[in-house]
Amino acid sequence: MKEFMMIFIGADYTDLGLSPEELQNRMGKWFGWNDKMEKAGVLRGGNALTPTIRRVVGANRTVTDLTSAEVKEIVGGYYIVESTDFDAVQKIAEDYPDYDLGGTVEIREIMVFDR
Repeated sequence: MKEFMMIFIGADYTDLGLSPEELQNRMGKWFGWNDKMEKAGVLRGGNALTPTIRRVVGANRTVTDLTSAEVKEIVGGYYIVESTDFDAVQKIAEDYPDYDLGGTVEIREIMVFDR
């Protein structure tokens, strides 16, 4: 088994103007997906991320503070799952709640280094 990161990319919910009811319904979908992965024994961790962004770029380490409104897409969070391969993780990602909002799941295998 290997560990993979599913990275969630899309617009911030507040920028989409979701009502409190829509937001509550959306969070219910996230909690349901989380529970499904826990019951399947594949979920290893994850977090939602705030929409505030600080970028440090280049040799001069130029610092820029941004909000989700200033960028087209943001990384809204991630899950770490254990699975056999990319195809199996893609199957898990079928239940991602935000495809209908134009969201994206980027799947990356976690690199393991020998010490």
